[in-house]
Amino acid sequence: MNDSYFLDTNIFVYSFENSPKGKVAKELIANGLVSQKAKISYQVVQEFINVSTRKFQEPLTKIDLRAYVTDVLQPLWVVYSSAQLVKSALDITERWKFGFYDALIIASALEASCPVLFSADLQHGQKIYELEIINPFI
Repeated sequence: MNDSYFLDTNIFVYSFENSPKGKVAKELIANGLVSQKAKISYQVVQEFINVSTRKFQEPLTKIDLRAYVTDVLQPLWVVYSSAQLVKSALDITERWKFGFYDALIIASALEASCPVLFSADLQHGQKIYELEIINPFI
């Protein structure tokens, strides 16, 4: 059985909080790195960089961001932008009425062959083809 899982950007953002959500997010990331089961996409990397440098109460420095990309994001990064990925996202927006960027995350999780997408922003328990969306903070 494929027990890999896809992590939405919000998991990485919450991992910087000193809160119960932060603890759960840190565990998902750490377990994913050790087991090599967690997967992310180019979009997650871009969104995290934007949030961590512009919206964090204490934005990450360029040095800290570079280290985080190298040590945490790069080992998980398996899905890159492609025309087929965009087409898949468009199909998902049409069929399930998601916004494009949410559909792109879902399409990326499907492309990575992950049975689970961990996200705080999408409907917990919803199935999209063979993918189940799980809110790990519930």
